[in-house]
Amino acid sequence: MKRLAARLRRALRDYGNSLFARTIPIAQFLETRMIRMALIWLCCTIPLALWKFSNTPSVIHDLGDAMPIVVGYTLVILAPCAGYWIARGAFLGERSLSQPTTRFAIFGRWRRLERGSAEINPAFGIVGFMVSLLIGLLLNVVMRTGEYFVAVPAMSAHAPEWGRTMFLMMTAEVVITSFFYMVCFVMALRKIPLFPRMLLFAWSVDILMQLHIANQLAEVGGLPASVAEPLTDLLNGNVTKVLISAAVWLPYLLLSERVNVTYRHRTAAD
Repeated sequence: MKRLAARLRRALRDYGNSLFARTIPIAQFLETRMIRMALIWLCCTIPLALWKFSNTPSVIHDLGDAMPIVVGYTLVILAPCAGYWIARGAFLGERSLSQPTTRFAIFGRWRRLERGSAEINPAFGIVGFMVSLLIGLLLNVVMRTGEYFVAVPAMSAHAPEWGRTMFLMMTAEVVITSFFYMVCFVMALRKIPLFPRMLLFAWSVDILMQLHIANQLAEVGGLPASVAEPLTDLLNGNVTKVLISAAVWLPYLLLSERVNVTYRHRTAAD
């Protein structure tokens, strides 16, 4: 039994070292290649938006009729870019690296570190599972936007009330969540201490948006069954994905040595 436990510890240590080595270049790529990724994003989403616009099921007579679609798709495309650039400009200088005075992560026994001591700690940095979390934030934006373009038809000003409401609410949901998830991405990448709280806030906003959309469409009424059923599945799926993400990552954000050293400047007490 002792030999088995020793082998297991060695295997976990070797896996951790391997994961650490593999994620270093990924973290460097995320820090230096975001402009290239933004250009790829625009090259993919603009043609998709034009295709959806050309296949709208509602009538368009003039630019005024098309304005809800034009504005909505423009915001959907630009929201992740805006979240990235606004957060990148906002979180600069010493003030953004200051530790909060009140701790919400109270689990475990920790010893406070000065920032200099935290930065030279071997557990400090965006590597290992933290890189997986960063990639997950990016993929969430991509997948949520893709689902929006696939599932939500473009509705002009002449669409029925339920159609206009659905398009408005689903567009607002994608814009808001994409913006906040990209803000979380930048905060994580820049090691901003408030990142864990911001991610919890983004998850909460995401769930509340799904519930708000369901309530608004229920009040408007009139949704055809062919629209209501897949829309319900989409909203339920979004809530489920957020809850799964929170269940997977929240314990890591609370208890991980790397997260606590990097964002909370504290290490496990001896």
